Amino acid sequence: MKLKIYITLLISLSALWFIPAQAQQTMINVYGRNLQSLNGKWEAVIDLYDQGRGNKIYLNKKPEGKTDFYEYSFENGLRLNVPSDWNSQLPELKYYEGTIWYARKFDAAEEIGKRRFLYFGAVSSRCRIYLNGQEIGQHEGGFTPFQIEVTEQLKEKDNFLALEVNNTRRVESIPAMAFDWWNYGGITRDVFLVSTPAAFIEDYFVQLDKYKANKIDARVQLSEKLGNERVTIEIPELKIKQVLKTDDKGRVKTSFQANKLERWSPASPRLYTVIISTEQDQVEERIGFRNITVKGEDIYLNGQPVFLKSISFHEEIPQRMGRAFSEADAVMLLSEAKALGCNMIRLAHYPQNEHTVRMAEKMGFLLWEEIPIWQGIDFKNDNTKAKALKMIQEMVRRDQNRCALGFWGVANETQPSAPRNAFLKDLIASCKEIDTTRLIVAAFDLVRFDSKRQAFTMNDPFIKELDVVAVNKYMGWYHQWPVTPDKAVWDVARGKPLLISEFGAEALYGKTGEADVASSWSEDHQATLYKDNLKMFKHIPNLKGISPWVLFDFRSPFRLHPTHQEGWNRKGLVSDQGYRKKAWYLIREYYNRSN
Repeated sequence: MKLKIYITLLISLSALWFIPAQAQQTMINVYGRNLQSLNGKWEAVIDLYDQGRGNKIYLNKKPEGKTDFYEYSFENGLRLNVPSDWNSQLPELKYYEGTIWYARKFDAAEEIGKRRFLYFGAVSSRCRIYLNGQEIGQHEGGFTPFQIEVTEQLKEKDNFLALEVNNTRRVESIPAMAFDWWNYGGITRDVFLVSTPAAFIEDYFVQLDKYKANKIDARVQLSEKLGNERVTIEIPELKIKQVLKTDDKGRVKTSFQANKLERWSPASPRLYTVIISTEQDQVEERIGFRNITVKGEDIYLNGQPVFLKSISFHEEIPQRMGRAFSEADAVMLLSEAKALGCNMIRLAHYPQNEHTVRMAEKMGFLLWEEIPIWQGIDFKNDNTKAKALKMIQEMVRRDQNRCALGFWGVANETQPSAPRNAFLKDLIASCKEIDTTRLIVAAFDLVRFDSKRQAFTMNDPFIKELDVVAVNKYMGWYHQWPVTPDKAVWDVARGKPLLISEFGAEALYGKTGEADVASSWSEDHQATLYKDNLKMFKHIPNLKGISPWVLFDFRSPFRLHPTHQEGWNRKGLVSDQGYRKKAWYLIREYYNRSN
């Protein structure tokens, strides 16, 4: 009887072992770890009717007997690049929304005493992960990283890894059913097998105090709750070496002086080598230090007022009509912004890949990074809120040591309501639990012209929750001028810094036409509209930056005009083929004149 109970217990525990876990909190600075790349060609199966899971194709069975057969095969079929989206790799997948299975084999040499993790930079937009025939994890959110420990599941040879990837739009998802960019699906960012010691440096934050120019705040969290472990923080170029002991939760927290510190800025993007080590582990990366604050209606960078000369772009290479995913892609996008004269990038409308974030920091761009709370979000849905909270935490943790990150964005073009307000307040609180050194911003499209006051105003009490208020306003395009641009007075968010986070108009590169006719879709009309908006900006007293929409033409199923759009949003200053439109030169001149 006792033996029967014991066997039953063992079976029950074994069953619990294979219950798929949600992805774990990710280690930061994965690029500074011991990595085995799993990028490259993966086998793929298109599963239009979602039959793969029921047929257990993740087992990758092969016929053994004369009567055996299986109605699928990963071998000798479709192969897709990883990282990349599937839409740009096969014409038949251009508009595809549904499930595709990815699979590959890999070896993993035994490492005694080490732990192993599968790390995904991003999978769009939800996935289940299977290793050697067992489901090991799930993740939702197409723009943030996740990891799963696989130490006990790995074999030395022929590990079979399969992902069930789905990009179907859903009401309760983030973003939701409709959004003005392409719904790329696939394993869109790097995939690694990461090796760590048994107790490793899981998380750390090393940044300048929000207000003091020579005080660095640091915290380190080990993967295990080990007390009295030695942790060393070094910045050799500043001759700084701090030796600390962990508390019973495996963490240390400290502050120290850095009297000869050169602060990071767009004009001088100085980075320092920072080394964090324990007796078992060591992580190294380049980190910069800066102060960014708000006082009244001004934004201060390193104690000096700054005017933000920004631009937005999507994580897309227009000439390739696909997701940007590499360091080379980052250089292409950011070089065009540098040529324009920008000192900031709004990474619209989602956390973009880490190559872009790190390269932007090296090239001297402040960054505004946001999660895709973009219209149509179901703010009453607790499940949606849980997804948003997880997404913003994954974003902040990944980039918390990037000094270029000046702004965490929590929403774009949302409508006032009690559920929305509560939802966004929770996002802000979640942000601040991890990081209080950045500024919180949201973009609104609620500015209206008050004919009685003859002024533009905005009525949304939520702005009091923000450090910086941003406004999307397409004067001359979606909104006609109620007064001439030189008479367009603004009274919006007074007492706080205001950014014009979007403005512009669509124009087909090379198209000439009447400058005052919107339906001409001409560069001439776009240029006139830009000139008018730049005149209006002179009458916004608390304006502290602008960010035209958008750097490049980008793909969008929203855009249905058969000759002028053809599935492209044509608001770019640069065409989908990389040609600069007339408005590009107007903004470059404006930025060159601005302080």
